[in-house]
Order: sequence, then C-alpha cells, then structure tokens
Amino acid sequence: MVFASTGGAIYGECERPATEAAERQPVSPYGTSKLAAEEYLATFNRLHGTRHVSLRYGNVYGPRQDPHGEAGVVAIFLSRIRDGVPATIFGDGSQTRDYVFVEDVVRAFMAAVGADGGVFNVGTGIETSVRELWQGCTDAAGVAAEVAHDAPRLGELQRSSLDPGRAERALGWRAEVDLPGGLLRTWEWIREE
Repeated sequence: MVFASTGGAIYGECERPATEAAERQPVSPYGTSKLAAEEYLATFNRLHGTRHVSLRYGNVYGPRQDPHGEAGVVAIFLSRIRDGVPATIFGDGSQTRDYVFVEDVVRAFMAAVGADGGVFNVGTGIETSVRELWQGCTDAAGVAAEVAHDAPRLGELQRSSLDPGRAERALGWRAEVDLPGGLLRTWEWIREE
C-alpha cells in the first residue's frame, strides 16, 4: 500500500530541508491527522505482517488543481490572475514552502509501488517564499497583477521544505520539473479552463 501523507504539516517548522528522521511536530489538525494515519498503518503492519510506503508530499501543484477553498495556493493565485481579481497573501509573504509539480508526485507514487515499505519525502528541497511564488505566477502569466495582504493565519508554518535524498537513493526518484516550468504549465491549463 502507498499512503499519500504530508511533509511540512507533519514536521512543523523547518530550519533546513527536513529528513524523514526529523522530529515530527505538527501544528495543524491536518498534519496531526496524517501522522495519526501513518501510525495506524504501522500498527496494522505489526498486527498483520503487512507493509506500506508513506510518501510525505511537499506542496503539490499543477493542472486540474481546485482553486476554491484554502488549499492549492498556486491554483488560487493563477485563477485570480486570470480573472483579474487581487490575490491575498496572509502575513508578510516570507513564509516558505517546498512546491512539487504533480507530474513528479505521480512518478514518486509509481516508484513506490512494490517498494518494501518506508517513509519518503517527495519534494524538491528548495524553499520558495509566498512572495517569490506570487512573482513566479505573474511571470508565468506575463502580467502585472495586484496582491493584497491580510493577517497571518493561526498555525501557519513559517518555513517548510523537504529533503528528498532518501527517495532518490531508495526509489530512484527525484523531482524533475522546476518551479518556473511547472507554473507555466499550470498557467496554460488555468488560462484555458
């Protein structure tokens, strides 16, 4: 079994790209629920002799991502640019995330099928601030667009990135799509939606 987990939300604040051995300190119910699911799977393995792989994803983005709600900041930013509506950055925009393109996530999932078990980070190891992400989105769209700022959200991490070294060594996987290329491909899809 391959379980889609989360990286940043499980590790909490990261001063450097987190390895799978990093302390797990979720600060949101989402991160806690993913960590609990990983523990349930580990318990099931002990009881029944099964095995599973947990893939701890960074911030996944790409075509077909839902721009509604609070998840999927890339889809939200790009759809706001398309619609001529100002986007909102919560806090000062210095918060960082590890953005990984959906095609790379699919490749990681396929690489994990048949693996003997384990936990693997699926990210780039690169921190990108929300301000840098906004700039990348406007660059991909080729327009200048307005952005508003609002108060920081409770429980939002300031720094999050994942060390993908274990996935590269054990699964032969590494991210191949860089952020500018992924943003451009996502913009092309959103523009036509």
